[in-house]
Amino acid sequence: MVWYAPGFLSAIERQQALLKENKQESKWQKGLMLAVVLAAAALFLYSFLGGTRKKTEPITRSAFAFDTFITITLYDTENTAILDRCEELCRYYENMLSKTKEGSDIYRINHRSPEERVIEVSTETAELIEKGLYYSRLSDGAFDITIAPLSDLWKFTDGKKQIPQEAAIKEAVKKVGYEAVTVTGNQIELEDGQVQLDLGAIAKGYIADRIKEYLTGQGVKSAVINLGGNVLCLGEQVSGEPFRIGLRKPFGDQYEQAAVLEIRDQSVVSSGVYERNFIKDGVNYHHILNPRDGYPYQNGLTDVTIVSPLSVDGDGLSTTCFSLGLEKGMELIDSLEGIYAFFITEDEEIHYSEGAKDLLAK
Repeated sequence: MVWYAPGFLSAIERQQALLKENKQESKWQKGLMLAVVLAAAALFLYSFLGGTRKKTEPITRSAFAFDTFITITLYDTENTAILDRCEELCRYYENMLSKTKEGSDIYRINHRSPEERVIEVSTETAELIEKGLYYSRLSDGAFDITIAPLSDLWKFTDGKKQIPQEAAIKEAVKKVGYEAVTVTGNQIELEDGQVQLDLGAIAKGYIADRIKEYLTGQGVKSAVINLGGNVLCLGEQVSGEPFRIGLRKPFGDQYEQAAVLEIRDQSVVSSGVYERNFIKDGVNYHHILNPRDGYPYQNGLTDVTIVSPLSVDGDGLSTTCFSLGLEKGMELIDSLEGIYAFFITEDEEIHYSEGAKDLLAK
């Protein structure tokens, strides 16, 4: 099977080629190609599996969850029951962590009565909220898990492309403040009756880590977990080569690359201004909101990509570093061991953290 390197074919030519191949490819390949074509992901996986064909064929599962397309591919097993369980785990965590699914832990927190100050949640939810508070503190509030009043106001997913009224934005800003949230065991204490949570900036990374844990426990040593562009690689290719991950060029063709990385047993996560956005009067309004003024960040960055051992850290750090801006974001990454970053600025220049260039494909 050929994996098309973006930039070599036009979008139409690629889709035509994929459709042509789909007539001949097996069921697992069709599912993966469908996810690649349909998912508007910031990252994409591609690989050239040359040489002798392996006896064990990869198996894949594609589905829609967390408001995005997900694809899980296993390269060293043909046990489809493992994929069944992976999909079950995705549904399990979606029902627990989604702020829109009635009955989820986050839904219950956000729809509590005004006088209710303590909500008991699952161990996983408490763990993820604590992780979100860590990044909120680390960024001094530039990243804030209580951003829900603002993200709900902007409604980047409804397609209407409307700027909220300034008075409404100012009112929503008053309801944001991670300092009002405390985690004690499985109990979430909220000092302010108006505080609401949005874990969208870190939930997919956390879920990817949990899926990787399960796969490792099942003896899987070569896999790729792609949750809407959050890519987590387990091990390496069965050939012994690293997985090759393409970083999408901001505002370029969906498959156009800014860089190609060689990844072994690491996560690759991006935050950028080219998805969930609209342009009005020459200004790009995107979903990465400044908790302090309620408007999208305008700091000269178009994308931040993080490579890290844990996907939840990549998720949290990509948004955190974008929020901090190039200088402070780079300073933060360089202070962390085993984590690398690629900052892309509006002039399309890539800025590398210490050691990041070593990950570029040779």
